[in-house]
Amino acid sequence: MKREWRRWLLALGFFTRIPVASFPDFKEAELNESTKYFPLVGVLIGCIAGLIFYLANIVLSQSLAVMISMSATIYVTGAFHEDGLADSADGLGGGWSRERILTIMQDSRLGTYGAVALFLILFAKFQTLQAMHPVVIPLALIGGHAISRLAAVWVMRCLVYIKFDGKSKPLATQISTIDLIYAHVFGLAPYVAVIGVMVFNQLSWTVIAQFILLTSLPMLCAWWWWAHKIKRWLGGYTGDTLGAMQQITELAFYLGVLVWSLHV
Repeated sequence: MKREWRRWLLALGFFTRIPVASFPDFKEAELNESTKYFPLVGVLIGCIAGLIFYLANIVLSQSLAVMISMSATIYVTGAFHEDGLADSADGLGGGWSRERILTIMQDSRLGTYGAVALFLILFAKFQTLQAMHPVVIPLALIGGHAISRLAAVWVMRCLVYIKFDGKSKPLATQISTIDLIYAHVFGLAPYVAVIGVMVFNQLSWTVIAQFILLTSLPMLCAWWWWAHKIKRWLGGYTGDTLGAMQQITELAFYLGVLVWSLHV
């Protein structure tokens, strides 16, 4: 239990600004052992986002509550995944060879492609969330943050890690089969819980099937598109492309939830 608690804290400290105990004897290989907790970090972030939205929506308009909720998640994570999306967009948008793409991605400056990608993804998430019924939004936030991090874990499972030349930040690059199972438990738990609530409330199986189809299909398409793109241009993945995958599949999930909610 002590070892697993340490792995959880490593995952939490790596992906968020939430203070955790320092680990002076930290080894990069330990991140591989904490990979299964990445979706659980997403559950926590989603719960924070959902709670802040709920409280803000009591006294403010829904659009402002959504904006405050999104801002809170960016603050809690330190824009970790958004930064990966921007770097990936700059690299793949401005580079025409593997070496050039990786060089651009290492540049800390924000380019045109990165700025456009950031604006579009944040604006799209805002518009999608604020168009939902307020009861649906907290559930969508929890599910979206959890399952999108599971999507990033699957990239680690299916593709090879491309290490930058020179010094780079530590990054989890492997996940065992048993840890992948745990990651699925954490990542899919909110999703399964929502389906359980639907069953408990005696919604028709047609409605439930539509929910599963409309939320999973956009995510699967987004996952395949991005995984195929980075495999083609880079031959694998980097930390930045994992962050981009999280952002892209999170938006895809919200879009699926919105389409479903509009037709129930």
